[in-house]
Amino acid sequence: MSRNRTGYFIKEGFSSIFTHGLMSFASVCIILAFLIIMGSFVLIAVNINAVVGELESENIVLVYVNEILTENEARALGTRIRGTPNVSSANFTTREQAMESFIGKYGDSERYKDVDASWFRHRYSVYVDDVALIAETQEALKDIYGVDKVNANLKVAQGLVTVRNIVSGASVIIVAVLLVISLFIMSNTIKLATFERREEIAIMKMVGATNSFIRWPFIYEGFILGIFGSGAAFAALWAIYGFIIDQSVSMEIGFFSILPFSNVSLPMFVVFILIGFGVGVGGSGMALNRYLKV
Repeated sequence: MSRNRTGYFIKEGFSSIFTHGLMSFASVCIILAFLIIMGSFVLIAVNINAVVGELESENIVLVYVNEILTENEARALGTRIRGTPNVSSANFTTREQAMESFIGKYGDSERYKDVDASWFRHRYSVYVDDVALIAETQEALKDIYGVDKVNANLKVAQGLVTVRNIVSGASVIIVAVLLVISLFIMSNTIKLATFERREEIAIMKMVGATNSFIRWPFIYEGFILGIFGSGAAFAALWAIYGFIIDQSVSMEIGFFSILPFSNVSLPMFVVFILIGFGVGVGGSGMALNRYLKV
């Protein structure tokens, strides 16, 4: 495609946008609304996954060392415990440290005033990489010589995995459905614009214009509308998300933390541009097919 022809197509695409201002505005609004809704679901899912990830990281597996082992022997078990698959880290706690922690929590009670370190065992607080594999990790830790007992809250771990899977699956389904709906609406919106130009397209076909020559200005029009709509949606979502973060800080919501927009801004911007391009160009292509079959 020559440079002059490309310039002509781009010029025609821009001209068509202003000529059919209402339809162009409607197309941009559709892309804008779709991407804001889709982006909102994605941000909600990302934040829920972050919260679940924090809860997963706090789901500690307690490994109790056999009481006959000395402190040095108990510490020596750390190498094997940390080398167990799916174990990210393990912190050692002595009997004395466990007693001090217990007294700090229950020391005011008369019932525990005579508590002694011999009541406790050396232990490890184990953190795992993947909470979904916590049951297998628990069994592997039990097989280590010198380990007497392993406590893992399997029900909580399974619940966290279930929540994470549901959120991820629901997000994918919702985004896919919204994408299909948006593409369909965008196509029909552009069809309304092309309907007004059906006679012009028919005349161009009769004088020998090729399908590609007719199609390219519409494709550039869809591309421009898609990029403009996706850019506007990204800016709007950024502003809305920033407002929500400011409000959460001012209201001192502390039971969960909202991720900063910068954590997802770059991949979201790229996805928005690609979707805007795909919906705009794809919608234009679908809308023209009917009128090119003359």
